[in-house]
Amino acid sequence: MQTSPHASPGRALPALLTAALLACLLSLAGGSPARAAAGDGSVSDPNIAYVGRWDTSSGTAAVPNWTGAYLQTGFTGTTAKVRARNAVNFYASIDGGPDVFHAGVRGTVNLTPRPLSPGTHTLRLSYRSGDTVFQGLVLDSGARTVAAGAPTGLVEFVGDSITAGALTDRLALDSYAWKTGERLGMRHTQIARSGYCLVAQSGCTGLSGQFFRTASTGGADWDFSRYRADAVVINLGTNDVGHGVSSTQFQSAYSSLLRKVRAAYPQAWIFALETFRGRYVPQTEAAVRAAVAGGDTRVSFVDTTGWLGSGDLTDSVHPNDRGHRVIADRLAPVIAARIGT
Repeated sequence: MQTSPHASPGRALPALLTAALLACLLSLAGGSPARAAAGDGSVSDPNIAYVGRWDTSSGTAAVPNWTGAYLQTGFTGTTAKVRARNAVNFYASIDGGPDVFHAGVRGTVNLTPRPLSPGTHTLRLSYRSGDTVFQGLVLDSGARTVAAGAPTGLVEFVGDSITAGALTDRLALDSYAWKTGERLGMRHTQIARSGYCLVAQSGCTGLSGQFFRTASTGGADWDFSRYRADAVVINLGTNDVGHGVSSTQFQSAYSSLLRKVRAAYPQAWIFALETFRGRYVPQTEAAVRAAVAGGDTRVSFVDTTGWLGSGDLTDSVHPNDRGHRVIADRLAPVIAARIGT
């Protein structure tokens, strides 16, 4: 702010104080909300990248919705701590190292009990269960966050307990979805939950509708402008049989889902997987053929016949850790061939 060279100093000072007071009052009233400084480690720090469907609206707490959501950032200094509101279970990976499990922790949680070497480091944090609320980072005095340099591409996986990694040791982190995204070198999200169907029925939430919601429960619509997927992998139909969904209902719902996903992500390649139990295969293929015939040239049916053997399953339905690796081995090249990653 500049004053006229002819202005009286005695009058300029009150003017500056008045302007400062007005700005302060506006901020308190919500007229000009303060923004977090880049590097301060707060929830709204722009150097922290939230991958997946997160609720960051409060500005003081970030809550991951759906499974497999994670955050990434870089930081300087030798230590990093995360603020946890109440008891929570999460995984933390520093400098691309193993995902270390922190069980039942609360308060200010030290992620680096052994200090790191001075320099710039990276952090990835993924919540598993409990009070999954991120309240910011605490760094060394004088240290700051830096942009993590995360990949720009993103693949979104849509499914049920199999896509969520149920019955594996680390759940989402051991799922074929997480492993495939990592192998592709892309950001990845899992819009998946155990027991979910394609078609909404009594006792079974239908992802034909819930996919478009912010969270796995609730009716708030997701804002698809928050991120854009380069690929969407759909693996649905395993649970619909047990809820009496007819072949006609299933095919109609699948076609509708393909159209709506296309509207949400105009440029994404959509992959419709044959369920690993082989359920509703003709209907899934028919929905894909109808989409292609209608002019959608970026949708494919993925034949998964023979991908899994008996040694790849925990029970008759869910892949074990090895089974998820097998799926990622087969699926990653299929996606890469289409989107060029």
